[in-house]
Amino acid sequence: MDGLIVRGDYQVRPSLPFTPGSCVSGRVVAAGEGVEGPPVGTTVATVLSHFGGYASHSVVPAEVAVPVPDAVSVDVAAAMESYLTPAFATTHRVTIATGEHVVVLGASGGIGQAAIDTARSLGAHVVAVASTDDKRAAAKDAGAEVVLGYDNLKDDIRAATGGGANVVIDPVGGSAAESALRALATDGRFCVLGFASGDIPRLPSNIVLLRNRSVVGVDWGHWSREAGGPRGNAKLLEGILAKVARRAASRTAVDRAPRRRRPGAPAVRRAPRDRQVRPASLNRHRTGAPRGGDSPAAARSVSAA
Repeated sequence: MDGLIVRGDYQVRPSLPFTPGSCVSGRVVAAGEGVEGPPVGTTVATVLSHFGGYASHSVVPAEVAVPVPDAVSVDVAAAMESYLTPAFATTHRVTIATGEHVVVLGASGGIGQAAIDTARSLGAHVVAVASTDDKRAAAKDAGAEVVLGYDNLKDDIRAATGGGANVVIDPVGGSAAESALRALATDGRFCVLGFASGDIPRLPSNIVLLRNRSVVGVDWGHWSREAGGPRGNAKLLEGILAKVARRAASRTAVDRAPRRRRPGAPAVRRAPRDRQVRPASLNRHRTGAPRGGDSPAAARSVSAA
């Protein structure tokens, strides 16, 4: 998502100049007077309400600093952004029952692999769709039972699911969206997560009508800024980290997700857990400055990781 935002291709376009970043994990290095929360030295993770996570420090309300379980490494905790959208989708927007067939488009990307992992943890049979052999291998490695390409997609999904998918998770958009929609079974749910392809599809409403299908918008970002707010986001993140720690949701999608750099892009250096390192977060506030409306007693300074 950070890449889309920096290029100006994301639906949210911050005013320039800005610092990108979405998820932060690091050590608490200071707290306001009288603040109750994770003590100094605790490794925490958080998602902030604005951009600015690629900075050495962030100031956050104590209530949104989620302690990272010992079983979860600091870099994995900082990569949980990809899991937040599937977690929000399956807790607030759509129900996935044990044994249902879930199709994931764009399955080799961060969101795609997190969606595979999340669906598997709910007992679903996962069919992954990706464009190349390498990407399909990555999706298979993430836990998909069946992997498909985009050619002849509608018929291939129907064949792989025994007649039609119960849920489609689409973070890609483009021409594949309609084919996947047509492959839904009766009462199937088509979840719109985004348009990584850059092409926003026009889905035929008659296909939605037939067999009582549904199209469901999944906008985690809006929910996290509005209805859910920082507390809701913290609770969502806490649940994800707990699952990872219990191995109820495999860490494969995070640990093995391909990390590609665009030509000329700077490398991101990772540091051990006991060092202060720089990761991601959704905050635009100056380093060391509390958020507007937050007193120092309501904030903790987190050294990013």
